[in-house]
Amino acid sequence: MIRVLCVDDHRVMLDGLALLIGRQPDMEVVASATSGEQAVELYSCHLPDITLMDLQLPTMSGLEAIGEIRRTHPDARIVVLTMYQGDEDIYRALEAGAAAYLLKDTLAEDLVNVIRQVHTGNRPIPPDVAAALAVRKVQPSLTPREIEVVHLIAQGMRNKEIAVALGISEQTAKVHVKNILAKLNVSDRSAVVAVAVRRGIIHIR
Repeated sequence: MIRVLCVDDHRVMLDGLALLIGRQPDMEVVASATSGEQAVELYSCHLPDITLMDLQLPTMSGLEAIGEIRRTHPDARIVVLTMYQGDEDIYRALEAGAAAYLLKDTLAEDLVNVIRQVHTGNRPIPPDVAAALAVRKVQPSLTPREIEVVHLIAQGMRNKEIAVALGISEQTAKVHVKNILAKLNVSDRSAVVAVAVRRGIIHIR
């Protein structure tokens, strides 16, 4: 039997996954978690063969949970199942050690097939995910400091306020904003936020 841990902060989603997996002759759900912290704890308790991980979780994110699980169990096989479809989300999850990345509108049949593939050691990449990664590859990446600046722009801060928040000069803040506009290929601050959210560079709750 393929033993599965399901992680999602929506009970309806967890119930649906339990129903789907329970119908498979070669799978069983051994535990369900509604937070990143609980996922890490239950992984250590049950050592499942496959973990289905949502990224949008309260307090500890799914991405942080993947990193935490993989730190202590580097052979953990984790399949991301999420609404997030930004190229940056996909890249970060795979970099953190996820074996596969699926969107929640994936067909049930495709989901169980991916679980089986990952269980045998494969890392299947659906065409839509591969296309998003290909787009990211040809686009310039933001530096960690530039991502900090994008977060502050999303809070409505101007250059002077960004400078104070980060302990840098206003001129340096201006340079960061200019570089961000160029890298994201946009002409104003509102477009910066829109593109950053769409690509998964930042998330606004």
